[in-house]
Amino acid sequence: MLQPDTDNHPDDATLARRVAQAAPGIDGEAEAELCRRLAPRVRLYGLRHLRSESAAADLTQQVMLMMIERLRAGEVREPERLASFLFGMCRMMVLELRRGNRRRERLLETYGEALAPAETRAPDPDRGRLADCLARLPERERTILMLTFHDDLPAESLARELNLTPANVRVIRHRALERLRGCVNGAAA
Repeated sequence: MLQPDTDNHPDDATLARRVAQAAPGIDGEAEAELCRRLAPRVRLYGLRHLRSESAAADLTQQVMLMMIERLRAGEVREPERLASFLFGMCRMMVLELRRGNRRRERLLETYGEALAPAETRAPDPDRGRLADCLARLPERERTILMLTFHDDLPAESLARELNLTPANVRVIRHRALERLRGCVNGAAA
């Protein structure tokens, strides 16, 4: 049997040892090479067992990260069996994902209706009443509201246009909104 040329083309075990022995530092080259070699195999495992491209991509990322962390911590006792270690992690992660999905499905079956989002949309205003209330506002207040909400102008631009300070524009706008809200809700304008 041919031995791999460990200088030019190290095998997976040699790369794993390099990562583990770079304890205080990081051997980014060895880590990148291991990921480049092993990630496609993990992705295929994920596709086969999870039947989803995005789930397989997530599995690949998680497994590669865990592999590097375990190698750096020196927790891989047999670097020559790195592929077995890797696929053991894959199997455990797939089982955990499936358990989590089943748990989530059971919870949704049991409590799904109670968890349905409440209607958050505000009721449609009575447009006629809104137009009437806007017409009742003093001209300056109406102008500031229209330029703010219709033309989307900030207070600074309105202040320059109306020869006011930005703070004054904000106060007038606030008071106008309060009057408008009171009028639309049925209080006197």
